[in-house]
Amino acid sequence: MIDLTITEALKKLNSREISATELTRAHLERIEKYGAELNCYITTTPERALSDAAASDARYAAGNPLPLDGIPIGMKDLFATRDIRTTAASHMLENFIPQYESTVSQKFIDAGTVLLGKTNLDEFAMGTFSKTSYFGAPINPWQLERKLTAGGSSGGTTSAVASGLAMGGTGTDTGGSIRFPASITGLVGMKPTYGLCSRWGCVAFASSLDTPGPIARTVDDAALLLSAMAGHDPKDSTSADAGFHAHTPLEPILGDGKKLRIGVIKEFSNVEISPDMKRIFDARIADLKSLGAEIIEVSIPNILDALAAYYIIAPAEASSNLARYDGMRYGLRVDGDDLIDTYKKTRAAGFGTEVQRRIIIGTAVLSSESYEVYFMQAARVRRLIADAFDRAFEQCDLIVCPSGAGTALPLDSDLSPLEYYALDLFTVAMNLAGIPACNVPAGIANNGLPLGMQTIGRKFDDMRVMQLAKHIEQCAGIDNRPTKIMGK
Repeated sequence: MIDLTITEALKKLNSREISATELTRAHLERIEKYGAELNCYITTTPERALSDAAASDARYAAGNPLPLDGIPIGMKDLFATRDIRTTAASHMLENFIPQYESTVSQKFIDAGTVLLGKTNLDEFAMGTFSKTSYFGAPINPWQLERKLTAGGSSGGTTSAVASGLAMGGTGTDTGGSIRFPASITGLVGMKPTYGLCSRWGCVAFASSLDTPGPIARTVDDAALLLSAMAGHDPKDSTSADAGFHAHTPLEPILGDGKKLRIGVIKEFSNVEISPDMKRIFDARIADLKSLGAEIIEVSIPNILDALAAYYIIAPAEASSNLARYDGMRYGLRVDGDDLIDTYKKTRAAGFGTEVQRRIIIGTAVLSSESYEVYFMQAARVRRLIADAFDRAFEQCDLIVCPSGAGTALPLDSDLSPLEYYALDLFTVAMNLAGIPACNVPAGIANNGLPLGMQTIGRKFDDMRVMQLAKHIEQCAGIDNRPTKIMGK
């Protein structure tokens, strides 16, 4: 049962070939066996999971199942879950138990999913390897003995899904935090159009960039999860009133005479990527041509400036958002000699090194001396990038590019903060522009590890982005069954 996709499991559940309780127990047993080694969950909820599964079985017996009834998932530990610890992987919120439910997690409840637990991540979603987690880093199940990164910040979810410790899960993507970890764990990771999925009840990092989205083993599975997550939310002022519903299996948009113009970004052509990534990217481009796609070069002139703009805008917003953690109302409190001393001691003890670094950077760029020189300049670059994507989509229907330069690196890689930040080069521009982008497994490198590429579209063209991703998925033909990946 561990190797079933969500689509396959739903068929078996509907035919009563398996029960939700059996499916859930299989995943709980696997968590019990491998959860500590992979460190992909911060909090597991076995009693809640079995209760959810029993309710699903009752609905199947009554003939009125919900869209995702009985599917066991992992919820990134940024989404508030009523009466279940929500930590954001930080000492600051280590013992925080919300009395409310985030919109996204409530939508999954309404769809009938089974909650296995809260997955690990970088602290407050700030990182690329999930190494900044207060609870230790999750491990990539590919070549487990090598202790490779599962990516960040949604590395706990990608580790859980790739290893069969969940059938699917949620992530958030602020600068690539769904797509990059999905690319190095052989999964599908979808960053929807900004505003398609509500941020209400999701611990904030950078409010104009944070984008909840699904992580799954197949594009069809990701589309099913996104259908459950998406929808207008009056509680979120940035929520878009744009309907999304995926009819799966997704229909082809290439072949049988169907034509598409697919853009390749000119400015990325001189960016250094691994020989394996180049080989695989070129092979998938050839596949798309063989299906009838017209490949054209498009220009996004400022796209190589996106990284610098992102690492000004995101820390600035983080500095503002994280000001609420002061030890006064909830979370960690370290008493000092007076109010200001309490603030200082609480924040020094509660935040890890990377979070402190970004708060300091963000506070600096928002200062009166630096605001115009740094923050406003970054905002202008952001506008230029968004406009350039609009112009590119006048020439083509969709765009493709790598999701990263190469395969997963060892967790103990000795990289500087700037080298970690550079890993986001291929992903941050889509967040700045607010457009949808989907990582899809594109091939296997010579070292046996997966590589991914992105399909990118106009705002609210999420369905076609996933349809193109499905073509690439079918051409690549990667076997990402958990028992295949782990050999057990």
